[in-house]
Amino acid sequence: MPATPVLFVSDHVAGSVQVLTVPDGAVVGRLTGRHLSEHAGFLALPGGRTACVDDRRGELLVLNPYAGELVERAVPVAVPAEHLACDPSGRRLAVTTGLGRNGAPWSDLLTVVDLATGEAARVRTRVGEPGVTVLGEDEPLVVLRHREPGALAVHRFADLLAAPPGCPPVTPHAILPLPDDGHGDAQVPGSQEVFAATGEGVHRARRRGDALAAEAVVPWGSPARGWYLRLDTRRQALWSTLRGGDPDPLRWPEWSNQAWHHDLRTGRTRLTDLGPGLVFRLALARRHTAFSRIHPDGDELVLLGADGVVRRSPLPAMDGAPRRGGTPWEGVQRRAVAASPGSDWVAVTRGGHGEVHLVDAESGQEAARPRLGTPLHHGGHLALRVPDDGADGDPVGR
Repeated sequence: MPATPVLFVSDHVAGSVQVLTVPDGAVVGRLTGRHLSEHAGFLALPGGRTACVDDRRGELLVLNPYAGELVERAVPVAVPAEHLACDPSGRRLAVTTGLGRNGAPWSDLLTVVDLATGEAARVRTRVGEPGVTVLGEDEPLVVLRHREPGALAVHRFADLLAAPPGCPPVTPHAILPLPDDGHGDAQVPGSQEVFAATGEGVHRARRRGDALAAEAVVPWGSPARGWYLRLDTRRQALWSTLRGGDPDPLRWPEWSNQAWHHDLRTGRTRLTDLGPGLVFRLALARRHTAFSRIHPDGDELVLLGADGVVRRSPLPAMDGAPRRGGTPWEGVQRRAVAASPGSDWVAVTRGGHGEVHLVDAESGQEAARPRLGTPLHHGGHLALRVPDDGADGDPVGR
């Protein structure tokens, strides 16, 4: 396969993964019977590879679209996968477990994997929906972000990997308290800083030996808050989407949304209004940040340029989209969005229709709309990779 941009498209309900070249939309790889964890998402690894978790088979998959076989490695892990992260080298990975299709957290299993040696181990930590980061390449630490009670729990990766069989319980080497409402994780590999989004703002901590030292909280600068946190590898910044308004899910068309950008070098924060409705995950292209906005009055792809200019491109309506008087979560279609910091292409799905819009972020124009042959229920999930695009500089699954 030529070293061109490729798009991973997962229909986690139908159980398929397809690989498309961009922008022509040609299918060059396909997996069937693979139900990927939409919540754990895709994790960029060096060399254009991508990791994800098959929730039905209980396997961590390493996918290489530029090799002869798409599946480079499959390693058994505990599921349902909640969050996925690796160390900055892409060698050591951690997978936490969460709700799955259950009404309350029930699993406390954590899996760690060393891709270089093939070793893997499962341990018991704490029931919940923990976020995870893996700090450092030499003697890395696994940091679990827990809720209710909130905490950053620090474990030595080597200790976890050396655990005996039988999924033994483990005790954190160190604990740093957090508010109870943490949701969203990021790390900066060079500085070994870890970030957690809470109602108060973005809590930050830096590695000190085998523990963490708290640093100043970064405020949201708005009455709203972010539920998602992402490292911008292009310009060393953090991104989130701030959601405000009445938290009642039935009031979702009235929710406010702001793009939150915090420059880690200058400490400056910039807020940009995105419009009302449902906006959640975002994607980072070469010179733009992409958001999909769902609203009963019309959906759109919002492209925020590095110069602060906002471009809005209408998207065709989805059958089964969230409606007024209902929630935006249960039994409805949504959209996924993807981009690569090494490309100007942006991809956004049309849930329920099996379509992907491939858009040039520079012009805002749609270049192709491939149909995948599966519905892409709930919007599916996407990842766009270009060899050596630097996306692996963000070692947290998205």
